[in-house]
Amino acid sequence: MTTTHSKSTERPASTANGVLMLLIGLAMMIAGPVGIALDPDNIALVVSGVLAAVLGLLLLCGLYSLQPNEGVAILLFGEYRGTDRKTGLRWVLPWYSRKKVSLRVRNLTSDKLKVNDKRGSPIEIAANVVWRVEDSAQALFDVDDYQAFVNIQVDTALRDITSHYAYDHGEEDAAPEMTLRSVAEDVAARLRDELVERVKVAGVAIDEARLAHLAYAPEIAGAMLKRQQAEAVLAARRLIVKGAVGMVEAALTDLGERGVVDLDEDRKAAMVSNLLVVLCADREAQPVVNTGTLYG
Repeated sequence: MTTTHSKSTERPASTANGVLMLLIGLAMMIAGPVGIALDPDNIALVVSGVLAAVLGLLLLCGLYSLQPNEGVAILLFGEYRGTDRKTGLRWVLPWYSRKKVSLRVRNLTSDKLKVNDKRGSPIEIAANVVWRVEDSAQALFDVDDYQAFVNIQVDTALRDITSHYAYDHGEEDAAPEMTLRSVAEDVAARLRDELVERVKVAGVAIDEARLAHLAYAPEIAGAMLKRQQAEAVLAARRLIVKGAVGMVEAALTDLGERGVVDLDEDRKAAMVSNLLVVLCADREAQPVVNTGTLYG
């Protein structure tokens, strides 16, 4: 046998202007004792004065105030009767209970989570989420604690997102792929979309979601840093060699066109070797004066 969860829906509550009810209540509380004092021997007047004072006190018990972007859920013996979002001094029947809820935009920065990425590498990740209560009835009555619910769903969504992306490109990649570092905007959009679906049941709207922290876990951070440094050195070497080859080719072509020197294949090979050593070396080359010949 399956049970269905009834979804709460916010609706306007029937309330009154609190300033008017405040004036009426104060007037009744003042008029009652004054009437009694005028003729304390008149039983009817005394009873009426007491009733007026008590009724005036009850009217004052129904007052409450609302600031901008606040709401009050009105309940009658546990039954939801509506939400009042009108600011200022408001009034409702005293036997109605009231629950306030903030409708302001809130900023949440999650704790740093230690999770595994798509390749199984341990990483640290955290998110910054901007959210607000959109439906007060769902937030108050469909989940136990909507703030704790949002916190848990942010952590869950981060774990799920991380399992679909690698932290960064690996050497074994045959083709470029989307990673947490390379497509941060796409990851943020996917995180927001997933959170929207997850917190919908709590009447919460997600305005923005972005990664606030992303790094390798401490136990592998050093090794990964060395790998990134090695990749940077290799990339720099490739660029240096490519440029050196181009420079040597241009030098040989220029020498041949100008007829500065006539080089056979052996001399060209020696010259290419020497130029590549000079251009690709980490240290400055030491000049050597050759007083003989290549063959002798």
